[in-house]
Amino acid sequence: MNTIFSEDIVPVSMLKLNPGKIVKQVQEVHRPVVLTSRGRGVAVVQSLKDYEIGIEQQAFMKAVVKGMVDLEEGREVSLAAIKKHFNIS
Repeated sequence: MNTIFSEDIVPVSMLKLNPGKIVKQVQEVHRPVVLTSRGRGVAVVQSLKDYEIGIEQQAFMKAVVKGMVDLEEGREVSLAAIKKHFNIS
């Protein structure tokens, strides 16, 4: 996801004037919009769907990292041990 500075960075005043345009933009292009005040970034507007996808991806990546750390530290269980524990043949 690359930022298109001419489209994705807008002053807060523009959001106040036409919030529907900004909401439609983030929903259609799937890029967040950075809101600025006095030339500095102050907030980000993102579609709800894109936000939820980002949260899911972040949780998945955390789980992968945790699993990798568990493997490195020897915290693993063999498939055979799991099958035996749950009486699965």
